[in-house]
Amino acid sequence: MMHAAETVIAPVAVSGREYSIDVLRGVAVLGILAMNIRHFAMIGAAYFFPTSFGDLSGGNFVVWLLSDLLANTKFITIFSLLFGVGIALQWQRAAAADRPFAGLHYRRMFWLWVIGMLHAYLFWSGDILVTYATCGCVVFLARKARPARLVASGLVVLTFGSVLSLFFAWSTPYWDPDQLAEFVRSWQPPADEVAAEIAALTGGWRQELLHRAGETFMMQTLVFWISTGWRAAGCMLLGMGLYKSRLLTHASDRSYWTWVGLAVACGLPLTGYGIWQSSARDWEPVWSFFVGTQYIDWGALLLALGYIGLVMLACRHGWWPELTARLAAVGRMALTSYLLQTLICTTVFYGHGLGLFGQVSRVGQTGLVLVIWTLLLIISPWWLARFRYGPAEWLWRSLAYRRRQPMRIS
Repeated sequence: MMHAAETVIAPVAVSGREYSIDVLRGVAVLGILAMNIRHFAMIGAAYFFPTSFGDLSGGNFVVWLLSDLLANTKFITIFSLLFGVGIALQWQRAAAADRPFAGLHYRRMFWLWVIGMLHAYLFWSGDILVTYATCGCVVFLARKARPARLVASGLVVLTFGSVLSLFFAWSTPYWDPDQLAEFVRSWQPPADEVAAEIAALTGGWRQELLHRAGETFMMQTLVFWISTGWRAAGCMLLGMGLYKSRLLTHASDRSYWTWVGLAVACGLPLTGYGIWQSSARDWEPVWSFFVGTQYIDWGALLLALGYIGLVMLACRHGWWPELTARLAAVGRMALTSYLLQTLICTTVFYGHGLGLFGQVSRVGQTGLVLVIWTLLLIISPWWLARFRYGPAEWLWRSLAYRRRQPMRIS
């Protein structure tokens, strides 16, 4: 006979999931590839500074501009908001059933951290899972706060991250000259450093690992503390507050249309202004990285709310039911989908695979993104018609619950 705890501490059944949240998660995990493809296909500096590598004319310019305007930071913001939603949702369900949840949550974050570390060091330095696991441990402490306080705390954390970035911009005249020169060179690398990065990522597995180790360590330490950590934690707190207030999933149609209006009237112009100013300054690294990104980041928050509003309206009114059903399946397999994107892209671009790093134009990268989107939208519903979870979700749940989860659907 099973113990009582074993009958209640279990993953949420499909019938207990929130369909619109799954659709949103699917949109987010597909959308982030529109930006991540840059990091897979080109040198790291090209992610922020388009003139640092590759052609930027004709169709390539259009692809870059649209992705920066409509995708840059927008979908990772939704993904981060939903991570906070997941924490609040699971804690509320555990509290309603009067069962402990803290131990399970921290086991989930620990194993997500392990998966993220393997992902980052073995495959791709752009991993976000380690950041989510770390921030997820911290924001969990605020789970009992009122919705308004969670939203206010999220905005304060995001603002602190912006102030910190502006402080670095202000302080650069006081930096050591060699340190400042190194910073500028990292974002506008000379030809020999570009060639070295391409050689490292196309030379074979061992060379990839050695190159990736240093880049990953920097992402998980310096970049985390001055940028990604504050943004992820702030968005998680916002997501928790919006979910607990029911504004995220149960707002009126008028509210959702207001979000869409704010995205168009404020989010797009703010983002566009940041892009224009960086371009007008010829992508000067200090201003573009520390100041210009602030316009994009805050504009992204408004655009993310606009995208959320459109998805919620689509789910509520039954728009595009076939597409939303497939997006929901991708959302239920978000971890698998995210990792599969890495496996496909690193196989295409890195030396252990086809070795096309640095050879595919921005237009060509967009073609690969569309292929991967189509693949995930086809595979995810097919898989979930036969299995309860995606492979990565099954592993994560089995480790967190400390017992093998049922996989096949009876």
